[in-house]
Amino acid sequence: MRIEPIHPDPSQADKLPYSPSIYVQGAGDLLFISGCTAIPLYHSHPHVHEEHVLPDDIKLQTRLAMDDIKLSLDACNIGWENVVKVTKYLTDMREADDMHEVMAEYFGNWKPASTMVCINNLSSPGARVEIDITAVLPPK
Repeated sequence: MRIEPIHPDPSQADKLPYSPSIYVQGAGDLLFISGCTAIPLYHSHPHVHEEHVLPDDIKLQTRLAMDDIKLSLDACNIGWENVVKVTKYLTDMREADDMHEVMAEYFGNWKPASTMVCINNLSSPGARVEIDITAVLPPK
């Protein structure tokens, strides 16, 4: 399996915290990870207020969401380099740089394709970021 970024102008690649596109060749299966916020992955439904008391800091919220995503990657025995698409939902676009800084701690030099959307509210009161991903797994 081969996964590689495609940059129409490679000399500009360092300017972006994502890749304009990702080429995947010879993949086996796809993994779609539902949107993760700073709330625990497993929480009560209907929601219990105490499970939804979130830190105000966008960096900590991003870290908690990324840790939840990692649980699913680990369950499939794959890493961040298998992530080909990320969708990020923010309630304040001014926090994008802080969110990207934390995400880079997880992805390292790997930059999957990405979409970012600014929205009014997320599923949990106080949630400021939600992240979902698509990853590819090697053929079995």
